[in-house]
Amino acid sequence: MSKHHDYHAQIAWTGNTGTGTSTYRAYERTWDIEIEGKPVIHCSNDPLLGGNPALHNPEDLLISALSACHMLWYLHLCANAGVVVTSYLDNPVGTGEVEPNGAGRFLRAELRPKITISQQSDAEIAQKLHGDIHNYCFIARSMNFPVTIQPEITTDNTF
Repeated sequence: MSKHHDYHAQIAWTGNTGTGTSTYRAYERTWDIEIEGKPVIHCSNDPLLGGNPALHNPEDLLISALSACHMLWYLHLCANAGVVVTSYLDNPVGTGEVEPNGAGRFLRAELRPKITISQQSDAEIAQKLHGDIHNYCFIARSMNFPVTIQPEITTDNTF
């Protein structure tokens, strides 16, 4: 039987400059993500849409969540398979589009993890495990756009 989980957050708009949304340019596209017991995350809209480039935007957060979920499941599956990961670094890229009417969406995402494994670990298994993650990853299983993984696996000669 499946288990249900609830995730709670508070999104508080911080962009009222004094006149609310009286005009399109009268307000800032900023907000805070507040989750009980965790640091506040200050956010803004994508800079292409008038946001502050120094703050996280929803697109940043989505691609980061996708990459982190993939990484956590990869580490889990590697531990179960006897593959010792000593380093993991990903530089994911999400490609989006904005239609003439302003509607946007992600077209695809590519994860590009650079992984180092111990000499005793099987690189073939380490590579194969990436294909199993989409069976488990909560975030990846929820995406409605293609996600590809281009891993680069090297061996740690000191471990």
